[in-house]
This record gives sequence, structure tokens and C-alpha cells, in this order.
Amino acid sequence: MPKINIEDASLLSAALEGLELQKSRIEDQIRNVRAALGKGGGGGSSKPAASSESSAKPSRATRDLSPAARARIAAAQKKRWAEYRKQKAAQAQ
Repeated sequence: MPKINIEDASLLSAALEGLELQKSRIEDQIRNVRAALGKGGGGGSSKPAASSESSAKPSRATRDLSPAARARIAAAQKKRWAEYRKQKAAQAQ
């Protein structure tokens, strides 16, 4: 192996640090994409994911509606559409 002088060693060391930083950022992005796809963030590096405010969004819980609530919502929407159609018909004349 060829001898490396001090300047080359410091340059290579800086390059290595930069590449490792890029690698960790890419691994974080891969984990975020996998989480968004619902496949979990398993695998990859053994380091825990760095939590950043923009990447860690809480998922919304779905709520079940009762049949009565669905009926109320449907009736209200039908009423709104009937009023809209009534106004359109009045404007057309």
C-alpha cells in the first residue's frame, strides 16, 4: 500500500466524515419513505433514527361513524346540493 502523507490523510478523513454523514441522511430518508409506505423502518443501520420535527408526523387515528351519524351527514349534504341546484336554476332563468 502506498504511503499517505499528513495532508492526504486529513483530506481522506474529511471525505470519509462527509460520506458517512451523507449515508446517515440517506438512511433516514429511506426509513421515512418506508414508514410512509407502511412497511416500517426495520433493517438498515443499527443507530436509532434521529427525530426531526418535519419528518416525524403523527398519523391520524380513524374514527368510526354510527349509522345514525352517517344518515345525518348524508341528509345535510343532500340539503346543501338541493339548495345549490335551486340557486343555479334561479340564475338560469
